Amino acid sequence: MFRSTFCVAALAIATFCFVAHGEDPLPDGSEIIANVNARDDGQHVHLRATITLRDKNGSERVRESVSWRKYFGDEKKTLFFFVSPANIRDTGFLTFDYAKADRDDDQWLYLPAARKVRRISSSDRGDFFVGTDFTFEDIKKESKVSAEDFTFQTLGAETIDGHTCYKVEAVPVDEQTAKELGYARGVSWFDPEIWLSRRTEQYDANGKLLRTILSQDIEQVDGIWIARKATAKTERSGHSTIFEFTEVDYASPVEDSLFTERSLSRGARGE
Repeated sequence: MFRSTFCVAALAIATFCFVAHGEDPLPDGSEIIANVNARDDGQHVHLRATITLRDKNGSERVRESVSWRKYFGDEKKTLFFFVSPANIRDTGFLTFDYAKADRDDDQWLYLPAARKVRRISSSDRGDFFVGTDFTFEDIKKESKVSAEDFTFQTLGAETIDGHTCYKVEAVPVDEQTAKELGYARGVSWFDPEIWLSRRTEQYDANGKLLRTILSQDIEQVDGIWIARKATAKTERSGHSTIFEFTEVDYASPVEDSLFTERSLSRGARGE
């Protein structure tokens, strides 16, 4: 995993200039995704978020969450808990995201009402995460992409929210992967200045739009780019989920011992 901010910035400037002057073709999709996955997202982070669930009629439910993420070499571990309301407090998610494409990631969901830790298989990764419009895969990957799951094609350059972005199509490598992820085709608009997607759309095999994900209020925290707000909308139901990160801390240490099944079953630990 590359961590050189200078190299990423240099490549972003170079490719942006090619687009502006029309002198060279746009980078291919795999090259864009490699830069997205090489983007510096910090060695570790502690997050608090307000999560708003909104139905098609505008009625809302609000949840609060806390999470930690840390890299162990090329392996990424994430621990997530809901802290309110009371009926969902301590529901947790633990994931080990491995760099090797031939190794399945490990994921566990803790349900406090049952006092049980349930293992999440790869076939469940496209399921919605605890009533939200984000999937288990979204929570695990954050702003990165499972490159081994797709073939990529650059469709062009378009402006999103005033920023010139690369439009990239992602098609699952086979039917099984498409079934696991829950869609047959994705299109994302990546900003080459920061290597974040500003918009993603997912479609079924008939070309019908299934879900839209927006990254908003993008800013730097401790020198790292992050979307302080992320919105996912399920088109069929009209239901949407908004994550708003109220606290983002890349500086404070995160303990290795957090990322265990035992920590998961203990809940949010007074948060």
